[in-house]
Amino acid sequence: MVGPTVLVIGAGSIGRRHAANLDRLGERAELIPWRTWDAGQIDGRRDVGAVVIATATPIRLELVRLCARNNWPFYCEKPLAWRTSQVADLYRAARPVADRSLMGFMMRYHPAVRALGDIDLTGAYRFHFLVGHDVRQWRKNWRFSDSYAAKAEGGGVLLDLCHEIDLANALFSGLNVTGANSIGHAEFPGVDFETSVSFGSDSGMQGIVSMDYLSPVSQRRMQFDGLDRIIDLNLVDPVTLTTADPVRSATQEFGFDRNDMFLDAMRDFLALVSGEPGSANPLMPRFDRMRSTADLIAQSWEARRFRGSVDIALD
Repeated sequence: MVGPTVLVIGAGSIGRRHAANLDRLGERAELIPWRTWDAGQIDGRRDVGAVVIATATPIRLELVRLCARNNWPFYCEKPLAWRTSQVADLYRAARPVADRSLMGFMMRYHPAVRALGDIDLTGAYRFHFLVGHDVRQWRKNWRFSDSYAAKAEGGGVLLDLCHEIDLANALFSGLNVTGANSIGHAEFPGVDFETSVSFGSDSGMQGIVSMDYLSPVSQRRMQFDGLDRIIDLNLVDPVTLTTADPVRSATQEFGFDRNDMFLDAMRDFLALVSGEPGSANPLMPRFDRMRSTADLIAQSWEARRFRGSVDIALD
């Protein structure tokens, strides 16, 4: 138990999820819609122990400054920012509470990803991560044009589905962006509907992360090619991890409830708030350890080059 109130700022679907999970974990959560936000009523409150930032991406810096000023650890939803200069500003602002805060990359708690963490990837020389979903099927009573995703600054598929960039960075150190090609939409200039980012490293690792708003069937896959084996993960139902070498192939299946990832991440955040180390998950996204991921996502966004457009009716 944290004891004091945990403020959840942002009352969209993700904010409501966090508030419900805090309640489930026995915490006292206060959900504050951004449209009714008043910093003057929050600043200096003595009953607040921590903050969950669940607003749209452009609304970050003033909230991080508020948390640092009041010594409130924060859980910040991904992505942190879309430009490297913004990342630098946010990390400067967060310094007083960074080691007790968390970034919301909950895919690090996916059971198949956790299992992958136990596999030696030393011999891998190439990876390809793919995530796609038809944006029109996301939620009931939801219009793309009215959402954060439709904004040229802070929207688009790369920022929305950037978990795979984070996972690539977590699994392979020293990655650099070598290119980023995007498909846009004539009605939404500057908004990417498909982006494929290529990465390389001085060690010889090569990889691609592909993200789209277009796939008629939801898909989330990871493939690793190595000198001695190939590894395939399917991260949506049925969740499987398959390893294959010249002699044999083996598949492991996992039970999966998406909300379990959010709960596990929140448990780690609450532990950090209380001064405890958190879980044994080596991929725990503690804020002060996530700078390289935040920079890599921003560098990927800045590297985008639009190579065409897709013509789909959105609303």
